[in-house]
Amino acid sequence: MRGLYAITDASVFDADELSRQVGEVIDGGAVMIQFRHKTTDHGLYHALAEAVIETCRTSETPCMLNDHMRMAHTLGADGAHLGQTDGSLSEARQLLGDQAILGRTCHNSKGLMEEAVRDGASYCAFGRLFESETKPNAHGLSLPHLTELVEQCPVPVVAIGGITADNGRQVLKTGVSMLAVSAAVFRAKDIGNAARRLTQLF
Repeated sequence: MRGLYAITDASVFDADELSRQVGEVIDGGAVMIQFRHKTTDHGLYHALAEAVIETCRTSETPCMLNDHMRMAHTLGADGAHLGQTDGSLSEARQLLGDQAILGRTCHNSKGLMEEAVRDGASYCAFGRLFESETKPNAHGLSLPHLTELVEQCPVPVVAIGGITADNGRQVLKTGVSMLAVSAAVFRAKDIGNAARRLTQLF
């Protein structure tokens, strides 16, 4: 588990457009995709998630659903990423099986990391590292603190929050396994090239 972890742009509401964007990100070298959307329209969520999962399946790239373990199970996603209020990791593991990839948001906390690992997390996500368009109010985390967390974490670590091709190299020096990126890729003029620049850091 190492490389660019691309998180979809929640401002896109067209399934074909989102599928095209995800395809470009994968062509640019992303090794895992997370579908993230906050719509309350269940039909729209289903259609968008299905389009992303199908695009990932075609290229054999793991696809995660953000927040929704049951939808991940229904649609056959490769796993789910759960925030601290998105349900039990243990329940998700039981529902999705031993082979599923399960991620947990741990903010900047060793305690949350230990709990996540105990409950079966495949990886722990820490951040926000820099100013983030996606989550402007998320907990802050310094690179030295992230280095300490990486050293203490027995599962792969994903760094998130305002990561770009310009600051990604210094993040990788902390020892993280993956860079989770949304805006710097999906809102770029050339999505594939933006993904490629980040992939080349590894």
